[in-house]
Amino acid sequence: MSGPASSSLRTLLVGIDAACLPVVEPLFEDGDLPTLRAFFTDGTGGSLKSQIPPWTASAWPSLYTGMNPGKHGVFGFLEFEGYDWDVVNATSVSERGVWELLDRHGLTSVVVNVPVTEPPRPFDGALIPGYTAHENPATHPEGILDDVRDAIGGYRIYSEGKLDDDAVDQCQSFVRMRGEAFRYLANSFDPDFGFLQFQQTDTIFHESPGDDDLVRAVYREVDRQIAQTLDACDPATVIVVSDHGIGRCEGREFRVNELLRDEGFVETTVNESGMPTWVALREQQLQGEASEQSRAYSVLGSAVRVAATFGMTIQRVTRLLEALGLTDVVASVIPNDVQRSGTEQVDFEESRAYMRDSVELGVRINLEGREPAGTVPESDYEAVRRKLIDALESVTTPGGEPVFEDVAPREEYFQGPHTADAVDIITVPADFDQYLSAQLYRKQFGEPTEPYIHKRHGLIAARGPTIDTTVAWSGAHLFDVAPTVLSTLDVPWDERMDGSPLPFVTATDPRQYPSVEPRDRLRTDDETVEKRLADLGYIERQ
Repeated sequence: MSGPASSSLRTLLVGIDAACLPVVEPLFEDGDLPTLRAFFTDGTGGSLKSQIPPWTASAWPSLYTGMNPGKHGVFGFLEFEGYDWDVVNATSVSERGVWELLDRHGLTSVVVNVPVTEPPRPFDGALIPGYTAHENPATHPEGILDDVRDAIGGYRIYSEGKLDDDAVDQCQSFVRMRGEAFRYLANSFDPDFGFLQFQQTDTIFHESPGDDDLVRAVYREVDRQIAQTLDACDPATVIVVSDHGIGRCEGREFRVNELLRDEGFVETTVNESGMPTWVALREQQLQGEASEQSRAYSVLGSAVRVAATFGMTIQRVTRLLEALGLTDVVASVIPNDVQRSGTEQVDFEESRAYMRDSVELGVRINLEGREPAGTVPESDYEAVRRKLIDALESVTTPGGEPVFEDVAPREEYFQGPHTADAVDIITVPADFDQYLSAQLYRKQFGEPTEPYIHKRHGLIAARGPTIDTTVAWSGAHLFDVAPTVLSTLDVPWDERMDGSPLPFVTATDPRQYPSVEPRDRLRTDDETVEKRLADLGYIERQ
């Protein structure tokens, strides 16, 4: 698809989820990524430090707002109200994205596949959201996704089912949709700014861990789509960024709630009121009359619940199967809903502190006056938090190495009006080589549930007439991306941003912008979205 005869695209921001130097440099050396490599050889590039937590749903809002989660309000894939939860969406984000700031200066934007952007606020341009959106999401303008699907022959937010023998074609087709959709919209709206994000570079590590050939195939297609977009749209300046890195988990799985139980903070239950009400994946509801199999599962579930009251939980069954080398039996034979019936869970109302969601990287105190059934008086808050920090700081792996590189009060990482929504204590795994879990298995350590884990450092690279390739720079942070992008477009950046323009651009001055008009929180409440996130390990299954 050809671009406009004379493109107005001044700055293109390309997001490659989980891209990092340890992943791309071997592909550069083998000649797999000529377009991306040119950014490092002809432009400027290096490492980009992510935030805490370095996960997609929180990191991309931090990148596109330039602010920490305490200001924009998204700390993970889940948002909590008391002990209830929902998957986050754009109504959870209380700050402007760069395209909304550009709109205030009369500039047009096209945004494709950026996570946590549904439902979008109106602005001059077009937006098709990415992860955490519904499969048929709200877009801007309304109905634009139908136009895109008609024009390019289909477009999906999430892939269909598991990868099969045509995995390469499946993955590359999914990547190709992003590039084709962006080029179609750029041709239609002739924007000043474009933001094109590729998610498959992250999900492939979760879907097919260890399949280096498939990783290469995904990255090659990303490289082709970037090249075709540069040819079609001819942007003056291009910046490539990632939200975090990724690599093998070389350490152990550490089950934080097991430590908290041993320390007397966590109480447990086998009733449905515990953790599975908001951590476990909710099954698709059966339509019509229940099948004989589903009725049998219901009976089996009841039996497992009875057995659980006598201590025969799924965790104990799992430990027995591990000893016999039959770990896969639970997953393959016993359905998810039956597993959950016999799963020991955190009892939030009775506990004093707990890890509610591993992605948040921390511990929440069950505080009186804040939580619906708080058990810790406000007068004891700091003493309890100090005791928890001391207990977590002392944890070592079976090999004697510290589990955490930092255990700190949340205020050391988050500042802003939403800080109270965060966990009370931040737990940063050492080198991000320890996999944190909120699950209960009567043992604090086990083999990692996921073989790959997000790492703290991603990458950034840039080239174009506004980029000074001679200046030396280091220490780039995720929060620096938004003010850097705005500077390439001669637009002032928000003085409340936590980053600043990087040295390779001519920095504009910060200014004060009016507060964002608050929006009513809309529930995502979509089982397909939840299933996809659970399949990728972002929502833990019981």
